[in-house]
Amino acid sequence: VQLVESGGGLVQPGGSLRLSCAASGFAFDDYNMAWFRQALGKEREVVAVIDRNGSTSYVSSAKGRFTISADNAKNTLYLQMNSLKPEDTAMYYCAADRRMGRVISGNGDYWGQGTQVTVSS
Repeated sequence: VQLVESGGGLVQPGGSLRLSCAASGFAFDDYNMAWFRQALGKEREVVAVIDRNGSTSYVSSAKGRFTISADNAKNTLYLQMNSLKPEDTAMYYCAADRRMGRVISGNGDYWGQGTQVTVSS
């Protein structure tokens, strides 16, 4: 089983990035997926979640700016991030679990290694 994030980098405030999470080794379309982030010195927080039916939810700070999506044909999870702010700077991780409660609580079965997003001028 593998989750591999990519797409992070350095971007100016107001810019955009699209993160990808390539999944392998499990039935991607049977799993609930989430993006988490953890900034230096802060606790990890869930940013966005998508369930097996495609329903999504977001942390309040991401609503209207971020969009989570999943391409089951490509076994890939995405996070489109627009209007980025310095406070979005963090390591971003994707996670997967068959049980939504476990994904949201940060106890999902599968995790990626993370991709760094830095928003700075």
